[in-house]
Amino acid sequence: MKRRPVQQADGGATDWPGSKEVSDYLTRQLAGKRLAPRTCLTYGRSLKGFALWMKSNGGWEGDWAKLSARNLRDFVIERQSTHDRRSVHNQVSALRAFLADLRERGGINSTPAAGLVLPKLPRSLPKFLTEIQTDALMEAPEASEKETAETTARNQAILELLYGGGLRVSELCGLKGGDLELGTGLVRVLGKGSKERVIPVGDTAVQAVQAYLSLRNTVVRGAPLLLAARGGPLHPRAVQLMLKKKLALAGLPADLTPHKLRHACATHLLSNGADLRLVQEQLGHASLSTTQIYTHLTVSRLREVHRKAHPRP
Repeated sequence: MKRRPVQQADGGATDWPGSKEVSDYLTRQLAGKRLAPRTCLTYGRSLKGFALWMKSNGGWEGDWAKLSARNLRDFVIERQSTHDRRSVHNQVSALRAFLADLRERGGINSTPAAGLVLPKLPRSLPKFLTEIQTDALMEAPEASEKETAETTARNQAILELLYGGGLRVSELCGLKGGDLELGTGLVRVLGKGSKERVIPVGDTAVQAVQAYLSLRNTVVRGAPLLLAARGGPLHPRAVQLMLKKKLALAGLPADLTPHKLRHACATHLLSNGADLRLVQEQLGHASLSTTQIYTHLTVSRLREVHRKAHPRP
């Protein structure tokens, strides 16, 4: 596999202490598709920032084996006074992952990050569309009357798949011909960390895809299921722009992103009685705690169930 240029992985020039090990680590993560390119770039910047901090606080020369737990604690304490909690959390995550990998490969004997505690992040409730707002979005007209019938059908298929399957936009754009079984309504999705899952998307989404495919030439198995305007692979940015136009026409908040349709899918499933673990499978969450945040959004329904079912309401 062609080696990705170092600048794209490690966050900048390679003349800083410890850059070789970082560059090798990120290149392996990219090649193995364990981390997305954007995540690798973020990790690279975090690791470079730590290395430069170490150099300015004691003249560290890049020997990762000489790091101590105290070095990491001092770094976190200082960063917490100058950076927001999420930024520090991300930097610590990058350090822990890199040092764990370095230990596995024999670069260090033990990782000083073993006892490093991640700063706790506030649990904020995700924004999502209500069922009424979702209906309004799906029924919104095209932004331009000049749009072809194929583009109109494709846009509808995009929205129905994002909402019906709770897909990430990257998962949507990565769908290939043959990934969606039109007869069963099941779609094969390649999620984070190259983890595959098979999930339902619903009859409405299937019908929208069928309407789109009827206007296209034969879809080749392995070729993109959804195409850009010029015939190439669909890009997440194109989906974002299309959604913004649809939101404006539907009179909905402009800050709702494709990911909010994923939130809406999870919230509406739970609100209508779906099991939490099944929703976890649908979304492809590695941990149930990630899915549990949506339970906070269904408190009104829980209150109503409690009022009707509890012997002492």
